[in-house]
Amino acid sequence: MNQKDCSNALRFLAADMVEKANSGHPGLPLGMADVVCELFFNHLVFYPPHGDWFERDAFILSAGHGSALLYATLHLCGYKDFTLDELQKFRQLHSHTAGHPEINPSSGIETTTGPLGQGIANAVGMAIGYEHFKAHNPKARERKTYVLCGDGDLMEGVALEAISLAGHLNLKNLIVLYDDNSITIDGTTDLSRSENTLEKFNACGWDALSIDGHDFTAIHKALNSAKQSNKPCLIACKTTIGHGAPNKQGTHHVHGSPLGKAEIQAMREHLNWNNSAFEIPEEMREIWSQKALRHQDAYEQSQFKNGISHSLDLNSIFSSLYEKIISLKPHEASRVSSQKVIEHLMEQGVPLFGGSADLTPSNNTHTKFHESFSKDNYQGNYIHYGVREHAMASIMNGISLVGNKIPYGGTFLVFSDYMRPAMRLSALMERQVIYILTHDSIGLGEDGPTHQPIEHIASLRAIPNLNVFRPANALETAQCWHVALETKKTPSVLALSRQNLDFPETVLDTNENPVQKGGYVLFEQADNGQKIVSLIATGSEISLAMQARDLLMSRNIHSRIISIPCLDIFKKQSIEYQNQVLGDHPRIIIEAAIVQGWEAYIRDTDVFIGMDTFGASAPAKDLFKHFNITTDSIIQHAERI
Repeated sequence: MNQKDCSNALRFLAADMVEKANSGHPGLPLGMADVVCELFFNHLVFYPPHGDWFERDAFILSAGHGSALLYATLHLCGYKDFTLDELQKFRQLHSHTAGHPEINPSSGIETTTGPLGQGIANAVGMAIGYEHFKAHNPKARERKTYVLCGDGDLMEGVALEAISLAGHLNLKNLIVLYDDNSITIDGTTDLSRSENTLEKFNACGWDALSIDGHDFTAIHKALNSAKQSNKPCLIACKTTIGHGAPNKQGTHHVHGSPLGKAEIQAMREHLNWNNSAFEIPEEMREIWSQKALRHQDAYEQSQFKNGISHSLDLNSIFSSLYEKIISLKPHEASRVSSQKVIEHLMEQGVPLFGGSADLTPSNNTHTKFHESFSKDNYQGNYIHYGVREHAMASIMNGISLVGNKIPYGGTFLVFSDYMRPAMRLSALMERQVIYILTHDSIGLGEDGPTHQPIEHIASLRAIPNLNVFRPANALETAQCWHVALETKKTPSVLALSRQNLDFPETVLDTNENPVQKGGYVLFEQADNGQKIVSLIATGSEISLAMQARDLLMSRNIHSRIISIPCLDIFKKQSIEYQNQVLGDHPRIIIEAAIVQGWEAYIRDTDVFIGMDTFGASAPAKDLFKHFNITTDSIIQHAERI
């Protein structure tokens, strides 16, 4: 029994899975089975009994539609969640074998993939994280990151952004296995692409070579060469899509449809496979098992089985910061407040890993405790991502997957549009990633409507398991950071202002962080029989509400000022708490954004003051007046309702 037989086991398991589910993608699994077999047999460092071993190599299937190949491999390697029964539940509800891989590190799935290109950028993030850890812990082994991608991955912008940065950073621990089969869903790749892929990678600072993806000797030599390279390396594996299916191989028809019983039978005859569906000879299972367990000694001798944990008393760390903020009462932009929080956290040893998409001075994401991460300094803790917002978000996901750092990165809120697919995956994977998104409204002023976020806060709030914070002052900014760091399975957005924000003359007891419940009563006047209105706001509009309060008093109207720094968290509180905070008085909700997301709290007689058009180019104060987001507007509505 030779290695080809062992790779054919992957082919038939994958084909049988797709056939039984009557759904899936057999083309890539059949085409790349030889490459994956050689990688897992002789190169990848892993140990299935302890799949989350910190010093393992990583294998990422960026071409997530080829999941049947990954599941078949993990099954034969003995990972606990990929039994034969699970393989037979491919693409079924509540199985471990979803249509596209979903993160499960202890059983061999490093990250969730499917949207093409994301896996490549995640791999770049993991490679960065590995190099950073190794630089600070020289006794750690040199971990490799392998990623399998297809033509579709390499057409995606996020992949090209990440590939460019990986070359610039000289991530020599990164190896991309490219399924170079010249086929896309529409047909051959010459329908949509004509560049020389190897030359493109060379131009980005990579080593690149092309091999026969069905020649085990060539695959072995190429992987050895890549492991020894002093650059990131692309191995273009010339394969035949659907390899082994005699009547469908080499065509786009084999990409995303079951082969059919007749074609699978023809494949059995063509490859001399004398086993029934899902049947693997015991001798072959033993070979796979021996290969999968070959790194037992390395695991047992590892000094970093579980990485390095950080034990932090966040309450103590933030308590001293709150006291300082309250004593200073700073009148400043929340982006400036955030920078001061970051500096305090870095000084206290919080394991943050920062960066910005070429907006460091504007996002205020860098402090005196940061060093630039570069090819000459992998100890650095701050990445200059360049104008690569999408890659930044996806790379931060990868850094978070390594597990010993909390990544944060900055850009303008309006450019979250460039990052949304990766942000969605942050939420889906429950990663603790922090997005510093500044210039959060028309308050940014003269740059105009292309740079003024209008619908962005609402669209980000619509993503499940993503907390969107919009703090109203320096204290709330620190409190939002506190909650973001406490929330380990939810990514966070900090939507921060360019313009200065007022500091309230009174603050609540900081022994309890009111942001933990998403919203709270910031100020409340006594009910002495006067008309009372609830002014509900976020961010910079809290200042407007406070100014309106003073003017309303002269009209014998009392106010309740309610701050909702995180609507996502507030909506998860009990109905009793929400009603207690909002009250039953007339409500005016003020946010310099669209109304979407607030509808549940706006009754027939209540009012929303915000935006329903794009912005304009003008100084901030003129824009708020032009769009009628003013104290006068608040007063007029308060008198009317």
